[in-house]
Amino acid sequence: MKDPRDIIKRPVITERTADYMSDMKYAFEVDIRSNKTEIKHAIESIFKVKVTNVNTMRVPAKPKRYGKYNGYTTEWKKAIVTLSKDSKALEFFESVE
Repeated sequence: MKDPRDIIKRPVITERTADYMSDMKYAFEVDIRSNKTEIKHAIESIFKVKVTNVNTMRVPAKPKRYGKYNGYTTEWKKAIVTLSKDSKALEFFESVE
């Protein structure tokens, strides 16, 4: 079994995800090979909360230029995790609101 800290890479904090926090939804960058069940178990074990729903999406690579060099950003996977109403809010998101 994978380590939960290998599945969850980092939180995604933007203006849109800050609006999600009122609905107990949080966004994370996750390993591109992980599935919804693995993400759910990882969030529950790391933060000791109850997850009700997990939505995932793959963010495609975008073309970028640096001077005369062309390239692409890396493709990554984003997970929107919905917590149950009786679970506590995540600590590190508190200063964002």
